[in-house]
Amino acid sequence: MSIVVVTDSTSTVPAEVARESGVHVVPLQVVIGDDVYDEGDEEVTPERLAVALREKRAVSTSRPAPTVFADLYARLADEGATEIVSIHLSAEVSGTFESALVASRGAPVPVTCVDTRQVGVATGYAVESALDVIGRGGAAAEAAEAARSRAAAATSLFYVHTLEYLRRGGRVGAAAAVFGGALAVKPLLGIVDGVIAPQAKVRTAAKAIARLEALALEAAGDGAVEACVAHLAAEDRAHAMAERVAEQLGDRLVPARTGEAVRCVELGGVLGAHVGPGMLAICVAPVLDLDAPSA
Repeated sequence: MSIVVVTDSTSTVPAEVARESGVHVVPLQVVIGDDVYDEGDEEVTPERLAVALREKRAVSTSRPAPTVFADLYARLADEGATEIVSIHLSAEVSGTFESALVASRGAPVPVTCVDTRQVGVATGYAVESALDVIGRGGAAAEAAEAARSRAAAATSLFYVHTLEYLRRGGRVGAAAAVFGGALAVKPLLGIVDGVIAPQAKVRTAAKAIARLEALALEAAGDGAVEACVAHLAAEDRAHAMAERVAEQLGDRLVPARTGEAVRCVELGGVLGAHVGPGMLAICVAPVLDLDAPSA
């Protein structure tokens, strides 16, 4: 049997990992003014996105239509796939999972759709765990369950310079009730049950970043973990954070598939459009024990 993994561009799966593992990445769209781009297009660089946001230009995002997934599922079946595992960001913040689910119902081969209830790197870790199961000869259902388990175990935390961009896009959710109109605070947010939820509010960026690291290290626990730092237009701060986290986690840290101790990435246009320049995020994800007996 040939089991193929599909994901979306917000998962930030490294291009080399996707290429070597045969993962198919469906792009979401970024809309800047009247121009629509697939995430990953050369025209929608993080730098251009940051400039557009700072200039208060109209920036929005769009999910892939069900037909995009339907066409991909049909093509993969034609190419020999016998089952597909389609792994996506939280249905609470995007309609991408819904599009995949709609398309799965008419696919020529069985498609298992996974709502990770996560965003960004945590979704990518879910993809990697599914690949590990498939690589060991596991079934599609086992790969999907591994993806759900890894996503559920992961902790996604982020600092935004301002809530303004989340408020514009309607993604601020429960955080609005806590922070209200106090956009001068430096909010620490996280993904809880698939939605953006407040973790803390701090008055200065330095204190916010220190608190972000402390929360991440606490969430890492005592076992083996992978960690990744993401940013938008905050490269120096992100690399410095990655170095500090790597030192703190020590031998508990499992290196990324790309070789770094703590992977450091710049967000793509879709997530970046909602958090704005200056955003820092960290994800820590315990490594699954694939040899442990299932419950």
